[in-house]
Amino acid sequence: MTDTPSTTAPKKLFIKTYGCQMNVYDSERMAEALGAKGYVTTEVAEEADMVLLNTCHIREKAAEKVYSDLGRLRPLKAANPDLKIGVAGCVAQAEGEEILRRMPLVDLVVGPQSYHRLPEMVEAKGRVIDTDFPEEDKFDHLPERKALRGPTAFLTVQEGCDKFCAFCVVPYTRGAEVSRPASRLLAEARDLVSRGVREITLLGQNVNGYHGEGPSDLGGGTWGLGRLIRELAAIDGVERLRYTTSHPNDMDDDLIAAHAEVPQLMPYLHLPVQSGSDRILKAMNRKHTAEQYLRLIERIRAARPDILLTSDFIVAFPGETDADFEDTMNLIRAVGYGAAFSFKYSARPGTPAAEKPELPAEVADARLHTLQALILEQQRAAQAAMVGREVGVLYEKAGRLPGQMVGKSDHLHAVHVYDPTGKVGELVRVRIAASAPNSLGGERIRA
Repeated sequence: MTDTPSTTAPKKLFIKTYGCQMNVYDSERMAEALGAKGYVTTEVAEEADMVLLNTCHIREKAAEKVYSDLGRLRPLKAANPDLKIGVAGCVAQAEGEEILRRMPLVDLVVGPQSYHRLPEMVEAKGRVIDTDFPEEDKFDHLPERKALRGPTAFLTVQEGCDKFCAFCVVPYTRGAEVSRPASRLLAEARDLVSRGVREITLLGQNVNGYHGEGPSDLGGGTWGLGRLIRELAAIDGVERLRYTTSHPNDMDDDLIAAHAEVPQLMPYLHLPVQSGSDRILKAMNRKHTAEQYLRLIERIRAARPDILLTSDFIVAFPGETDADFEDTMNLIRAVGYGAAFSFKYSARPGTPAAEKPELPAEVADARLHTLQALILEQQRAAQAAMVGREVGVLYEKAGRLPGQMVGKSDHLHAVHVYDPTGKVGELVRVRIAASAPNSLGGERIRA
């Protein structure tokens, strides 16, 4: 008598990811963890056995957007009472019990530090919540990463934040700063390379605050991000390195030097400043001045003159005057950014700034429009300056047009290249020939 192969269909998992690159990374890891319970991912919520919303609490009305999306899942739950619906991430951490109270269709709620427990939560009876900050390292309990779909990958090296900016919920939803041991990061990077990855982006809520334990065979001690980058660059097959998101106060000398000395570290840096007004920076609890930020930019550009800088800005922070806003505009003019993310201030419950009166909406709207117009002007100028230059482009996918490949330049610009023989994963030299609103066009340089 022979065994009959199982014909049980795999369970399907649909994940919607909100927000930052760390959430993208976390969603990949949650999918891998649930793979141990037989789940495979699907792009169609209607065919899923489990729907998981991996949420972000940074933007305006973030929680209400999650509740709205949950409301749209009611017909799916009505049609399939066995459908499991979960909420993960920072909104889950901040509003766990409230989610269960307001949304009876939700089966499980899990915070960003506890998602390694998802397999057990899925098997539990009844509705479950886990928003603890566990003592164990979740990365020790996650399965090895599976085959990747492209030549780029994220690698979380640090989580949490100790800065306590007055507008930010991250210290409350992600917890205190924790850095992963360098030995594990080096091992994971080698594994990524073995799976075809050529570019690794190091992630952290405050990534340049990295202070991980160094391997004993490499001298031990505490490593900063600069040392970690140097060791990652020494791995055969690591062609490109990036990191995000940084705080100005943690750009130390070694990390700045790495921009000059490590060819694999790309000439791109996202360095949020939020405001150009010292009075507002103090109210934000940023612990640096506009002048200190500008001097830091000078040092970074001295180390890597071709670096492209991007930043974050909040307009209409409580108490911001016209003069404060003009200080921000002056800082932007002084730096000259390649791009920036900009937002109207919105109160996050539980943060110190939430207790202060907000500025009128029409003032916030006008300032945001003015700031974004300047940023757009700088972005277009930065892209126009690339025309005629030769850059590296890592092909990530085929383009929409026949024979076209699309990839990212050294400076993180999207580049479209007519290259009928091009392949995903190739790192090629391209001469930029044209600039479009949000991308560049170029021609492959062949030896």
